[in-house]
Amino acid sequence: MFGWRYGLPVILLDTLKGFAPALVATLVDGHLAGVLAGTAAMLGHYRPLFMGFQRGGKIVATTGGAFLGVAPIVGGLAACVFLIVLFATRYVSLSSIVAGLSLPVIAVLLGEPWPVIAFAGGAAAGIVLLHRPNIRRLRDGTESRFALRRSKPLPH
Repeated sequence: MFGWRYGLPVILLDTLKGFAPALVATLVDGHLAGVLAGTAAMLGHYRPLFMGFQRGGKIVATTGGAFLGVAPIVGGLAACVFLIVLFATRYVSLSSIVAGLSLPVIAVLLGEPWPVIAFAGGAAAGIVLLHRPNIRRLRDGTESRFALRRSKPLPH
């Protein structure tokens, strides 16, 4: 809606919101602490305290950041899945869902510890649940596609 100049900083900050606590907790106390910190960041993004616990975001970027902090290879590969699906389909929602569903698969294939695998499964479920309206629109053929360029210039 507002374009990449506003969207990119928001995505980066949302990613950092998940990354920082998950990384610090993982380094200080291990994977379980990192997963708990990442989960707290995701829940805080979904139901922000400063918005009176009203509905917030769909947790995708915050989840990605948390995985980069707890299990960087899992997070990096899921980010690659997101980008591949995005460039193939131009659906951000579909990219988010497929990347989220890839998390537990990647975590299991890489032999990550149980807290990371459980976190991946929970994150995937959360992403799918929060994207139910998008899934309906994808099924109905009414979901918006990501545009790399504006179709017409903004008026001056």
